[in-house]
Amino acid sequence: MGRIILVDDDEIVAGLVQDAFFAAGHAIGWLSDGQAALQVIKRRPPDLLILDCNMPGLSGIQLLRVIRETPGLHELPVLMLTARQSENDERIIRYEGANDYMSKPFDATRLVGRAESLMSGVTPWN
Repeated sequence: MGRIILVDDDEIVAGLVQDAFFAAGHAIGWLSDGQAALQVIKRRPPDLLILDCNMPGLSGIQLLRVIRETPGLHELPVLMLTARQSENDERIIRYEGANDYMSKPFDATRLVGRAESLMSGVTPWN
């Protein structure tokens, strides 16, 4: 069982993701704001962070940059779950330090499988 934090401003997506991870036996919390997520992550880093790119305030990419520059957090596995689908978007997300990338709409079983791989130390892009 992993501890996961999902940061996404879409309540419907958050509900779908939470249901999938709860069904797989994982603990998952949801935050809709990047700045609030950063405060939670600094207090108690999760086993995995799932981020949306586009959010008001601190975007998922900006949050990822901060995490990669923060001692004690820089190795936190991050999966970007986003509506962005271009090859250029994927290159940017990789460059910023995401461990994996999935586009919306997503297959819940595949999302859980990839998340479990990241939590076990398997990084698809390495």
